[in-house]
Amino acid sequence: MRAIPGAHPFGARWSAPNFAPGKIVASWRFKIISIVLACGQAVAAPPEIPPPEIAAPAWVLMDHHSGQVLAQRNGDKPLAPASLTKLMTAYVLLEKLKTGKLRLDDTVAIGPQAVKARGARLFLRPGTTARAEELLQGMIVVSANDAAVALAEHVAQNEASFVLEMNLAARALGLSNTSFVNVTGHDEPGQASTAHDLARLSSALIRDFPDYYEWFAQKEFTHLDITQHNHNALLWRDLHVDGVKTGQTRAGGYCLSASADRDGMRLIVTVLGARDDAARVSAGQKLLEHGFHHFETRLLYAADVPALRVRLWMGDQSTLPLGVRQNLYLTLPRGWHEKLHARLVVPQEPAAPVQQGQVMGTLALDLDRQPYAEYPLVALQKIGTGNILQRTIDRVQLWLR
Repeated sequence: MRAIPGAHPFGARWSAPNFAPGKIVASWRFKIISIVLACGQAVAAPPEIPPPEIAAPAWVLMDHHSGQVLAQRNGDKPLAPASLTKLMTAYVLLEKLKTGKLRLDDTVAIGPQAVKARGARLFLRPGTTARAEELLQGMIVVSANDAAVALAEHVAQNEASFVLEMNLAARALGLSNTSFVNVTGHDEPGQASTAHDLARLSSALIRDFPDYYEWFAQKEFTHLDITQHNHNALLWRDLHVDGVKTGQTRAGGYCLSASADRDGMRLIVTVLGARDDAARVSAGQKLLEHGFHHFETRLLYAADVPALRVRLWMGDQSTLPLGVRQNLYLTLPRGWHEKLHARLVVPQEPAAPVQQGQVMGTLALDLDRQPYAEYPLVALQKIGTGNILQRTIDRVQLWLR
C-alpha cells in the first residue's frame, strides 16, 4: 500500500491539512500495522481545556457537524428527561410528515386522553378538532402536552403504540441509554435518557428536518386566542441560538437542549437536572461561549467529492476517484488544525472490478506528528472489468513496471 498526497476539496474558508508521502507497506500487512500504531505509539490528543463551572448534575457540549463531545459531566448517566422527551415525539412526527403518513392540513380529533394531559397545554377542548400543523407548533414552541397526545393518537391510534415507535427510533439513532414511556415527558418509571443522547437527538432533528427546524426558534405561539411564550430564554439572550427545547418536572429538574450557529460552526448543549430556570440558562450560555471561544470545526473532506484519483488496472476506466462517504468534519482547539497532517493510503495496484462505496484505502490523520484518527476511503463510482484488449495492455504495463 502507499500513502499519496491527495487533491483536497476544502471550502475556500478552510485551509487544508499538510500532506506527505508515507511508508509503503504490503496490503495484507496494513491491518497489523494499524494495530501496532494504536497500541505501540502514543495517540495524539490536544490539550484539555477546563470547562466553566456549571451548576447542574449532568451536561454535554457537542459540535453538531463533527459529533465530537467538547466537554461533559455525567454525559452518559440516565436521568429523567422531562419535556426533552418531546424532542423524540417531534422527531417521529416529522418523519411521518417526511414520508407522507402525516400531513400538515390533517384534521386531528381531540380525544379525552389529550384533554386530560397535565402541565403545559394549548387548552384543547374535547370533541373538537385542530389542524396537525397547529398542534405540532404548539407542542414544539410551548411544549403543549395535550397537543403531543392528540398527535400521537392521530397517527398511531393510541399513545402506547406511538411510544413504541419512539423507542424504535431511539435504537435506530443509536441512543442506547434512552427509554421512553410516554410522549410528554411526565415522570414515570422507565422514562430515562442522558445528556449525550439528547444532544445527539437534537442534532438529528436539525440534520434530518431542516425545513421544520425553524419552528424551534419561534418565541411565541397563539392558539384559541391564547398567546404563550417559548420557555427557552436563550432565544432572547443570544441571537445565534435557534432552538431547541426546555423541560421541567419534579424528578427531572430544569432541563435544556439548545443549539447555536456562529459563522458556520454549530454547537449543541444539553443540561439536565438544574435547580431552576436561571441555572439552566446560565449553564447553556456558559457552555456555548466556552465552545465558540476555544474550539473550531472545519470541513476536511466533502462527501462524494474525490479526495484523489488513483490508477486502476484491468478496468473499463483507468482512473478511480476515492473519497469519503459522509462529510468529514473535525473539531479541535483553536490553532490546532495547523498541526494536522493527512495521509491517503491506498493499495499499490488496485484492480477492477470495483463497486461504488467499496473500501479502497484509509485516510489517516496525524496531529502534532502523532497518530490521531483513521477513516475509510471508498470508491466514488462503480468500474467494471475492462475488455480483453484493455486487460492485455494493463498486464504488459504491469510487467514492464
